[in-house]
Amino acid sequence: MSLVLGIDTGGTYTDGVVFDRVSRQVLAKAKSRTTREDLSIGITGVIDAVQFDELDKIEVVSMSTTLATNAIVEGSGCEVGLLLLGYHPDQEWDIPAAVACTVPGGHNVKGLAKEPFDDDATREALESMRGSVDAVAISGYLSVRNPEHEIRAKELVTEVLGVPTVCAHDLTRSLGIYERTTTAVLNAKLMPIIANLLKAVRSSLDRRNIKAPIMVVRGDGTLIGEEKAKDKPIETMLSGPAASIIGASFLSEEKDAFVFDMGGTTSDVAVVKDGIPRIDEEGAYVGGFLTRVKAAAISTFGLGGDSYIWMDMERRLNVGPQRVIPIAVAVSEFPYLYRELEKVNVPYGYLLNYCQVVDCFRINNTNATTVFNEMEKRIISALEDGPHNVFEIADRLETLPNMMNFDRLVSSGVLGRISVTPTDLLHADDTLSIWDTKASKLAVTLLAKRFNKPMDEFLEEAKDRVVDELCYAATQSLVNYEGGGFDLKTDPGAAFFFKKQLHPDGEGYLSAAINPKIPLIGVGAPIANWLPPTAERIGCRLVVPNDAEVANAIGSAVGRVMESVKILVTPGDNNDGFNLHSAYEMKFFADLEEAIAYAMEFAENKVREIAQENGVANPEITVNRNDVYAASGDDESDGDIYIETNVEAIATDTPEWETEERKEHFFVDTRGRGMTMDD
Repeated sequence: MSLVLGIDTGGTYTDGVVFDRVSRQVLAKAKSRTTREDLSIGITGVIDAVQFDELDKIEVVSMSTTLATNAIVEGSGCEVGLLLLGYHPDQEWDIPAAVACTVPGGHNVKGLAKEPFDDDATREALESMRGSVDAVAISGYLSVRNPEHEIRAKELVTEVLGVPTVCAHDLTRSLGIYERTTTAVLNAKLMPIIANLLKAVRSSLDRRNIKAPIMVVRGDGTLIGEEKAKDKPIETMLSGPAASIIGASFLSEEKDAFVFDMGGTTSDVAVVKDGIPRIDEEGAYVGGFLTRVKAAAISTFGLGGDSYIWMDMERRLNVGPQRVIPIAVAVSEFPYLYRELEKVNVPYGYLLNYCQVVDCFRINNTNATTVFNEMEKRIISALEDGPHNVFEIADRLETLPNMMNFDRLVSSGVLGRISVTPTDLLHADDTLSIWDTKASKLAVTLLAKRFNKPMDEFLEEAKDRVVDELCYAATQSLVNYEGGGFDLKTDPGAAFFFKKQLHPDGEGYLSAAINPKIPLIGVGAPIANWLPPTAERIGCRLVVPNDAEVANAIGSAVGRVMESVKILVTPGDNNDGFNLHSAYEMKFFADLEEAIAYAMEFAENKVREIAQENGVANPEITVNRNDVYAASGDDESDGDIYIETNVEAIATDTPEWETEERKEHFFVDTRGRGMTMDD
């Protein structure tokens, strides 16, 4: 038996499963609220909640996490010094480094030194960073063609500062100096964050006698080992959504479909073809930064079970994108909030500038570096004994609700907002009864009064609006996948017909139908209640597999290690011989075939070494060669012009279930010919 503990930390819930990779069965599963202030608490909680008597027999712990993505979006992480070799950054570049220094070095496109590397200048630059940086990122001009200067600079960082260091050429072989530099800096900022998370997880596992290695899901759905995740945490960016795609595809066994993962905070949608998501080779765009990190092409929408349902100043009903704590959840923990909501009695025409009448607030984190004004400080003081409704806070401060602006306190993470959510709508109509149903009904009634509508009428309208938003997310993701280049909400023509599709019985004489050709796979805790009407409205088949509520954790458990090593061979300077470029070295060869033979052997050995470092004892390896020629355009020429050769070695592990199937259905005869049992 090969047991895997799969863990996924989402924005709202942390999921855990014990998965048997031979039988492909979920043996135990659990959910725990994600603790954003310290993700390790939620991870420890879900391990405790998994009801499985033989945790000590777990062989692998595989996890996906939102930590890297959230850190980039929120701008958190350590202070990074950026060492630039052979070039100065553009003034318009937005690179999140605390300090940047340029020193001589860098190479040209042939891999030859643009100028000599200067040890003394580099030492001086590093000394200027002493005491102000926690890590160093190194980015050399065209280091992808020759890494020697970055490698030497890393040696000096270790010698002079002794802090964690990352080289840009280690993270990507792609051109694009800005994107490569940004990726290196972000990776450096994330190193202590992911290291601390893995340390906390390891401590939790040790307390439960789980000695298994830890694997982490990459943004493309493949797995990396614990040590590599510490060195290259940027690769774990978007690992949560990637795990959901892998899990959904595995559970449903649908080859061509689009996966809709609805969580508490966001909905992530991705198309899979032949069971595989499309990978964005150019790099993921997160938190305003374009990186060179390969990740699954995913469309993310600020819509989930905990999305904020609110009325704007034009009295329009909105859903999201902000995540809040559901009223039902908060009152279950703090029952006195129900009494505060009972006191709310506001005339229909009275509008609040910064919140809703049902909004309550609680302290999340007082360690923010933001400098608050006096009113904001007073608001925090009023919440020190626990969460309260906006009118209760105003009474305590002897002011009016419209004199209190909560926006900065919420956006900085100091306060958490409590309000009506889709989860409350389901409690209000008795679909759910997990938390305080009575509180949800009261809050929805109060919000309905703001729209001058009976509670039942408003409830149906709000639920209908949530379904409309889900339809938009599902359909827009397909538009994005097919390169439509327009938005179904903001493009006037597209919005006109999309509204006709969603509400064919509405005003006017036109109707529209643009229906997906592939099924919709629904995963995530809220989907059983929300996706059936969504699929019906957009006219597609819905697939909800067993264990859909923990599909992300299952995706972590069934993921595979996949490593690749890429090497480029190009004509030498003045077409004299041939240059070999890799992340490890640059070499010169007089003969092309000799260079390619060396590249193929080196790539195979290196990718095997990397895979074994990630826990794959006997990886399956394929080596591909692609020669690139250009037509000469000269009739008198002897043939095409040689441009380059790309060599890529790929190593993968074989899941245990494939190994078991081969044992049962395949053997090799003494002549070495593969024979099936049907031969």
